[in-house]
Amino acid sequence: MQPLVIPFRERNPVKIGAISIAVLALVMLAAFKAQDLPLIGGGDTYYADFSEAGGLKADDEVRIAGVRVGKVTDVGLDHGHVKVTFKLKSDADFGSQTRASIKVKTLLGAMFLALEPAGPGQLAEGAEIPVERTQSPYDVVQAFTGLADTAGDIDTDQLASALTTLSDLTRTTPASFRAALTGVSALSRNVAAKNERIGTLLSNLQRVSAVLDRRDGDIVGLMEDADVLFDALVQRRQAIHDLLTSTSTLSKELSALIDQSREDLKPALSHLQNVLAVLTKNEDNLDESLRLMAPFYRVFASTLGNGPWFDTYIQNMPPAPAIGGAG
Repeated sequence: MQPLVIPFRERNPVKIGAISIAVLALVMLAAFKAQDLPLIGGGDTYYADFSEAGGLKADDEVRIAGVRVGKVTDVGLDHGHVKVTFKLKSDADFGSQTRASIKVKTLLGAMFLALEPAGPGQLAEGAEIPVERTQSPYDVVQAFTGLADTAGDIDTDQLASALTTLSDLTRTTPASFRAALTGVSALSRNVAAKNERIGTLLSNLQRVSAVLDRRDGDIVGLMEDADVLFDALVQRRQAIHDLLTSTSTLSKELSALIDQSREDLKPALSHLQNVLAVLTKNEDNLDESLRLMAPFYRVFASTLGNGPWFDTYIQNMPPAPAIGGAG
């Protein structure tokens, strides 16, 4: 016999609505408490005590060596200090002496909880890291305590003497300082006035750089040729040295020759001066003699210019008489 199946639309709508509302409530509760469920929100819960929260809040990350291993679940007060509750979902190992610190995550002020593993074994679940092993990003009490200790160590007499000395030294400083500012202002005005020239200079420098870049091969070749020239000079160094030495020796010998011949040259130069005086005195006679000898030189050149004999004749001479009687 088959069981009797009641159609869905014939069932009691009140019961169906109540069951549906209960299921929806359970689903919403599971969504809000998912992190506490054993299968969905598993993980071990730990605690850390801080002297100051430093901006840390719930849902901030928990990191070990920069790797996210969990998140902060609650931040609250507990007997004068801040108690941070966090849950880890990773199997990371950290010892029983693990330290905790609050660090800055972003420049906008986001923070995270950093764990520094230390000590043997594994920190037990539910354990609490004491204040001695935690560090806040900024401890106001510690800062003011250090300031009080530092201020107490200041020698007030010596500080007053230093301030007095500084006042005496800077008494005339304003005038010098104004002069320095005036110079800086003048320099700024000059730079601003020469802005176009500076721009032109930079443009020309850019062009020069471009030309040098295009002529890179030529510059390298010139350097190589210069290297060859220097090598040749080094190889010919001894020859150049000998040439300079010989030139110096020749100069010394010429100087010695002039010194030795100076007495002999003096009478010869004196007689040469007398000869020049005689020639100058008879300059007109010499010019006339050269003018009259010109026709003779032409005829004489014609006589001897046709071969190894004399080619000339004598004009207006009577015929030579016959030698002997006529036959």
